Amino acid sequence: MLSIEQLSEQLIEEACVVNASDLHIIPRDDDALIQLRIDDDIIEKHTMNKKRAERMIAYFKFLSSMDIGEKRKPQNGSLSFKTKAIQVNLRFSTLPTINDESLVIRIFPQKMVPALQKLSLFPTTTNKLLSLINYSHGLIIFTGPTGSGKTTTLYSLLHYAKEHFHRNIITLEDPVETKSDQVLQVQVNEKAGMTYSAGLKAILRHDPDMIMVGEIRDSETAKIAIRASLTGHLVLSTMHTRDARGAIYRLLEFGVGLSEIEQTLIAVSAQRLVELVCPFCEGRCTPFCKSLRKTRRLGVFELLYGKNLTSSIREVRGERVSYNYLTLKDAMKKGVSLGYLTQSSYNRWIYADEE
Repeated sequence: MLSIEQLSEQLIEEACVVNASDLHIIPRDDDALIQLRIDDDIIEKHTMNKKRAERMIAYFKFLSSMDIGEKRKPQNGSLSFKTKAIQVNLRFSTLPTINDESLVIRIFPQKMVPALQKLSLFPTTTNKLLSLINYSHGLIIFTGPTGSGKTTTLYSLLHYAKEHFHRNIITLEDPVETKSDQVLQVQVNEKAGMTYSAGLKAILRHDPDMIMVGEIRDSETAKIAIRASLTGHLVLSTMHTRDARGAIYRLLEFGVGLSEIEQTLIAVSAQRLVELVCPFCEGRCTPFCKSLRKTRRLGVFELLYGKNLTSSIREVRGERVSYNYLTLKDAMKKGVSLGYLTQSSYNRWIYADEE
């Protein structure tokens, strides 16, 4: 029988082989269930003895510097792990349940950041996004649910700016998911007093041209990001909103004035990662087939900028306005009609947003 250390490494290896984004250890009454998330699907891998699962969770908690003795509170940790093929960063999250602790491991393979042209389903959107990097100052916001590819899009843009415009780029993230030699990366550490707001204040004194803030999550961070964009820096950040226009309302909730939004906001991009039609499988793609396909998902974008962004701000003021831009719904409809996307992908994202 494999030791806990060997079994733990084997599970991570197996998840990386099939390109899983998450590994779940879920306690039940008599055993524990091991699941993998591959794209949008949850795949049940196998079951495990409950005591053995508890020891495995304790082992992962130890490696990621969490408190092994604390099982009543949720905890977070991270770890860098070397598989046979690649280096991966692991992010751990524990959650107390009625059947003991549950553990979810988010897997971030440390691969080359792909060019933006290889991330989008439609190339016209890519060209528009790249044109935004020409601005010397202002705020660009990327929105979308967890796992929609916002960080990958951001890093593709940052690498493009570094290569073509030789900008001094600093990122502030919690945690740093994608390690890069092209930019100066700073990790949030709230225990040491390095919060988003404190880190952003320090970065402004470090002579950056571009700043990437992992997420605007509170009023103080929002106001400092706005101030940074007003003082000659190009700021890129993310938010969790349903669509592009929602970012304007979110900034207002954080106490940012409408006049400041008008002066600083360059564009808002809402994106989703959608599963492509498999050329080999009829209907649902099998996990084995997914592990063999290099490109299984691409991004669709809703880009709000220029006159349409101005119209959105006017709408917030209560004026009657009209829009003329490609929404997420329009982009996904186009993908379905051209045969790139399945109807189930459309239903997953659009119907859920319309309810």
